[in-house]
Amino acid sequence: MRTLLTLVAALWGTGAGLLVPRAAHRFSVDPGQPWSDRCPAGHRITGTFAGWLGRADCRQGWEADCRQGGEMAGTEGTGLCGPYGPSTVAVVTTTALTCTVLAAAAGPHPETAVWVLLTPVAVLLTLVDHRVHRLPDVLTLPLAAATAALLGIAAALPSATGSWPTALLGGLALGAAYLLLFLVNPSGMGFGDVKLALALGTALGWYGWQILLTGAFAGLLYGSVYGLGTVVARRAGRKSVIPFGPFMIGGAFTGLLLGAFATA
Repeated sequence: MRTLLTLVAALWGTGAGLLVPRAAHRFSVDPGQPWSDRCPAGHRITGTFAGWLGRADCRQGWEADCRQGGEMAGTEGTGLCGPYGPSTVAVVTTTALTCTVLAAAAGPHPETAVWVLLTPVAVLLTLVDHRVHRLPDVLTLPLAAATAALLGIAAALPSATGSWPTALLGGLALGAAYLLLFLVNPSGMGFGDVKLALALGTALGWYGWQILLTGAFAGLLYGSVYGLGTVVARRAGRKSVIPFGPFMIGGAFTGLLLGAFATA
C-alpha cells in the first residue's frame, strides 16, 4: 500500500510540477503590478484558464519559426521562446521528490493526501518569493483555508494520526508569532510571511506542539544560516532583506517529516 501511495504521489508531483513554472512566471511581478501576461520572449500567454495552466515553456516562437522558415512574422515579440524560468527540470524534480518523500514518510493516512496535494502550491510560493520577494495573498490565504479545511476532513476519516483542533491553534499561534516579528522589525519581515505562517502552523500543529516548535525553529535557523552565509560571502550586507518564505517552507517540510516518522 505504501509503495503504491508513493508512486501515485510521485506521478502527481511530476504532473503538477510541470504546471508550476508558468504560474510562477505570471505571479513574479512587483506589488501593485498586474500579473504577467507575456512569456519571457514577449508573446501573449494564452491557454486554459486564461493561460494560467499549461506547459512549462512557450512554443509560439518555435511554431512560428517552423511555419515561417525562421521569420517571426505573425507573432508578438521576437526571438525563440524557452521555459518560463531558469530550470523546468529542477522545478519538476523538486515537486515530485517532495511529494514522494512526504508520502513515503507519512504512509497510508488521510493527512498524507493533504501534504501531497498542497506541495505544488508551496513550491510555487517558494519560486515567487525567491524571484520577487513577494508572497501573493491570492496564494497564501487560500492555502491557509485549504490546509485547515482539508485537515478537518482528514480528521474525520479512519487512521488519521493528528489533531485538527491543535492544527487550528497551531496556525493561529505561528501566525501570531510572525505578526509579532513583523511588528518588531517590519523591514526584515514581510506581511506575506505572516499569512504564510497561518498555513504552515496549521500543518505543523496537526502533529502537535513539539513538531510545531521544531518546524518553526528550523525555518528560522535555515533563514539565519543563509543570511549569515550571504554576508560572509559578501553577497549582501547585514541589513539586506532576504526572501524568508522558502526557509519557512523548508522548516515546515522538516517538521512534517519528523511528525510523520514519529506517528508511523
